[in-house]
Parts: sequence; C-alpha cells; structure tokens
Amino acid sequence: SSFPLWGVSQTRGGLLERVQMARLRSLQHPQPWRVFAKIMVLQLAALGPCSQAIYLPGVAPIEYLEGEQVDLKVNKLTSVKTQLPYRYYTLPYCTPPVIQESVENLGEILEGDQIENSPYVLKMMVNETCKVLCKKKLLQEDKDLYKTMIDDGYLVNWLVDNMPAATRYQRRGGSGGGVTYMNGFPVGVAKNGRYYVNNHVKIHLKYHAEPNEYQGFRVVGFEVEPYSMKQASQPDLQEGKQAAICQEDVTYPVFDLNANQEITYTYDIQWTESSIRWASRWDTYLHMTGGQIHWFSILNSLMIMLFLSGMVAMILLRTLHRDITKYNEHATAEEAQEETGWKLVHGDVFRKPRHARWLAVSVGSGVQILGMSVVTLFFALLGVLSPAHRGALLQSMMLLFTFMGVFAGYVSSRLYKVFLGTDWKQTTLLTAFFYPGIFFLIFFILNLFIWGQKSSGAVPFSTMFALLCLWFGISVPLVFLGAYFGFRKPNIELPVRTNQIPRQIPEQPWLIQPIFTSLMGGILPFGAVFTELFFIMSSIWQHQFYYLFGFLALVLVILLITCAEISIALTYFQLTCEDYKWWWRSFLSSASSAFYVFGYSILYFSSRLAIEKFVSTILYFGYMLLMSILFFLLTGSIGML
Repeated sequence: SSFPLWGVSQTRGGLLERVQMARLRSLQHPQPWRVFAKIMVLQLAALGPCSQAIYLPGVAPIEYLEGEQVDLKVNKLTSVKTQLPYRYYTLPYCTPPVIQESVENLGEILEGDQIENSPYVLKMMVNETCKVLCKKKLLQEDKDLYKTMIDDGYLVNWLVDNMPAATRYQRRGGSGGGVTYMNGFPVGVAKNGRYYVNNHVKIHLKYHAEPNEYQGFRVVGFEVEPYSMKQASQPDLQEGKQAAICQEDVTYPVFDLNANQEITYTYDIQWTESSIRWASRWDTYLHMTGGQIHWFSILNSLMIMLFLSGMVAMILLRTLHRDITKYNEHATAEEAQEETGWKLVHGDVFRKPRHARWLAVSVGSGVQILGMSVVTLFFALLGVLSPAHRGALLQSMMLLFTFMGVFAGYVSSRLYKVFLGTDWKQTTLLTAFFYPGIFFLIFFILNLFIWGQKSSGAVPFSTMFALLCLWFGISVPLVFLGAYFGFRKPNIELPVRTNQIPRQIPEQPWLIQPIFTSLMGGILPFGAVFTELFFIMSSIWQHQFYYLFGFLALVLVILLITCAEISIALTYFQLTCEDYKWWWRSFLSSASSAFYVFGYSILYFSSRLAIEKFVSTILYFGYMLLMSILFFLLTGSIGML
C-alpha cells in the first residue's frame, strides 16, 4: 500500500556517508552539478525516516489482515435545512481518551470538514453484536441540543478507509422500487412531539480478497443502519461488566429522550465478502438516477446550438457574403448613396466604447474563470478529482483560479490596447483586485455569519491568511506578468480605420434596444445549462455526490458555442440597424444568462429547500450571488471574444 520515495529504502547513516563522499569528491573535482547534488543529499538526510515512503489517501488501496484494526473516523454533522455544519462531538456522543484531528487540505477546510478519531473498535472480519460503547448521563442542555439537531434534520457522517457511511433506503413506486443510498444517517427522529435518538447502529462492512494479487482484505463497502432502542442489561461473566441486550423488534421500546436520564450507545458489526473490486467501490455512492434526464438535457442543448448554428451560417454564407461582394465592387456614386445597413458604420465599428477599461477588466476576469473551468474539468474527466479525494475539487479550483491570473492580465492588456488605452497600470490593478476582491468580500461577510453560529464551517483566520497569500503572493504577480507580455505585443491591426467624427445613430426600434436584446440573448445559454444546473445545485445544497463530469464537459462545450453564436447573431442585427456600439452589447447579450441563473436559484430555494433560518438564507443567496457573478463573467467573455 506504500512505495519507496526514492526507489530504495535508505537509513540516515547511509545518507550521511553519501554526504561525506560527495564532499570529498567535490573538493577534488569542483563542478556545479556536484554542488547541487550535495545540497539535495543534505536535504534527504534532514528528512530522515519520514522520507522513507509516501502514501496518498484514496489513491493506493490498503490491505488489512484478519483481526487487524480498521479505524472508524467521524466527520461533521450536516443539515440540509440549516446548511451549517458542526463538529461531531458537539453532541454528547462517546469520546475516545484523546481526540485527534486529521490533517486536512484547503478544500476540506473550506467545506467545513472536521475529521476526528472515534472510540469504535472495528477489526477485520470480526463480527460484534450489541457491543457497548459507553453510557452517559443526559443533562437538560444535552436533551435540548439533541432536540434542536433532530428538528433541523442533522445527519451523522462517518468514515471507514476513506469511505463515507451510507444509509440504504428502499424506493417505492410503480416501477418496482429499488434501492437508493444517502450519505450519513440521521441523529434521530421526532414523532408526535416525542424525540427518539439513534443510539444503536448496525455497521455493515464489505470486504474483497484476491489471494493471487495481494495478501489481506480490502474494504469495499460501508453501510450503517441506525436504531433507537432502550437496551436491557445483563451481567457479562467473562469481562465482569454489564452487557447490553439489543432488540430490533418493532415492539421493543425505543429510546425516548424525554423519558430517560441516561443513554447507552451500542453497535453491531457485520463483515460480508463482496465481489466488488476496490477500484469500483465508489460506484454505489456515485450511482445517480436520472441518466435519461441528462441525455434529454444534452439533446435539448444540442438542438439550441444547431438552431443558432444554422442562423449564424445563414448570416455568414448568404447575407454577409453577398454584402461583402457588393461592397468590394467599384460602385458608382449613385450606388454609394444607396448603401444601407452595416456597411454605413464600417468607419465607426471599432470606435472606443464607453468605460473601455472596465470592459477589458471584465473580459480578462472571464477568461481567468474559463481557464479554471476547462482545466478543472479536464482533470476531473481523468478521475483525479473524484469524491474519494475530499476537498480536492474545491482546492484545485482555488489554485487554478490563482494561476490563471496570467491569462487574465494578458487578455485585459491586449484588449485595452485595442482601445488605444495608455494607463496600463490601473487596468492591471483592477484586473488583479476588483473581481477577486468582490469574491473575497462576499466570502468574508458570509464567513462572519457562520462564525456567529459557532459552526465548524467557519473558515479559521489561518486559512483566510493562506487565501490572501495565494491572492497577493501568486495571483497578483501573475496578472502583472501576463499584462507585461500583453502590453509588449504590437497592437492588433484593425481591418478599417475609425472616422474622426462619430456617425449619428438613427432611432432604433424597441426590438433592438440594449436591455431587451441582452435579456433575450441570455435565455438560450441558460436553457443550454438548465438541467445540469439543477443537479449541480442539488449536490451543493442537498449534500449529494456529483460525478457526472462527462455530461458537464459536454454542456460546457455547448455553452461556449451557444454564447459565441448568440453574440454573433445579435451583433449583426445591431449593426444592420446602423448602431455601431456593439462592444458592451456583445458582452451582455450572453452574460445576461447569469440573471436567469440567479432567478432560478430563487425558484429552487422556494420549491426544493426547507431553509427557514435567517443565517442559512443569507448563506444560500450569498453563495448563489457569487456563482451568478462567476457565470456572468464566464459567458460574457465568451460572447465578447
């Protein structure tokens, strides 16, 4: 399950001998590469035994021998109703002698994960029945906390061998039902004003063995069945303690929170051999219903794209070709006077727009988001960003957004030079700080609300400082680097010269007004991503797994083509009405789809979620506003370019 870092295992003494030999040889034959080699050997010696091997969780399988302990770790308590995670030991659960927190990456911290050890004892292929974990006195404040958590629908999240606990549910329906899995299990249930805590769990673990390939057993499944029960007790003659008797019968009394002053936590362990291989063990969690819906969404988006492609092809192959042919002919004076449409504004079409600097900054930031999205999807398609690597998706997006700052600076500087702008320093500063500053400000304000609720989802100050270091230490210099190369490039040669005196724009019909055309242009890009947006929002706000990156990549390609084609079509219609102010219109015609995204988030909030608390509502709309701004810049930059 682990492999040597440098090919062979080396002791500290062997490394020191190599250092001494390298030093003697370097004194006799001083060469630059030997100095570098000596530095590397010294670094290896300093690492010592810690550098013998490396292990990436979730990448390499772990084999357990029979009877070997398998760690069960606990994660945060989550709720769809509040969207505020809390530490597992916030509730009066049984605690180990020493609580140890696992090392977490940036993505896990931002997601509010807090992975800790637990007192549960699991041993490979060793079954247990009604094993007593601990007994605890229940204070009134503990009961109130349990009631609050049950009312808010909080779920318990466990981990075994990097796999989350899943609860099996039987679907009922005319099609014969089926089995579905939910991540985690509920803290308890409330019925008729009474509260019942799930104080007994049946842990069902699956293992797989291949004696011809490896020794030991691999964990390939982890299911939990929670129960609420009032256990009976009997003396254990072997250990001299009180043992528990667990009855799963319906007639057996359940654990009523109000009627008891003491709670007993018990658990069962059942190991079952499975034919599922280790590489396929996540299929149960990633299996999502609605595959036909995804294909229907793809076909719907393709129809929209084909419709726009046909429209653009008609414009380019028929209208534009005919107009350009006539325009290039040696026309007489009478024919020149009869020119209409876009040919009359050829001397004004590349005139500098109002607020040209802000347009360049917006397009540059959109290219930064586009680069982050494309590279993230590429690695996700390769399987690098699977849910097995908790927090990897969010962490990679943060890092890629940081490194894509070089493209933001380059594109904004190149576009600003087209507008004959000279204040490149201010443009570069705005590209580096304006939109990232808005993102960080929204995130920081929302984090203050989470802090106020004492939730584990609150990002600590150390992580905030790390984000600022990424921003100021890496992203900002890369933006200036890209802007430096962009401004050093020669100006893009425009096909026509701009007239000194701007042409008067005739009165436009209401169908060509900026607000109307922009809002109409945003409908088709939103329609192309509508269905996939529903599944993405369900994975975020209803804590479901999302692993349909293939569908998402297709939708992104369709979105790129749709935004480009709708911008081309609307810009042509605008120019035919002798309105040459197309720069901002081409950006907003596709960027307006972000308004529909935010409008859909309001519909989703009222129809799909049961959020009632003020802070949870602020968190939802704050993060959806952030997502809408990102979508605004992404689609706008595609339409503009």
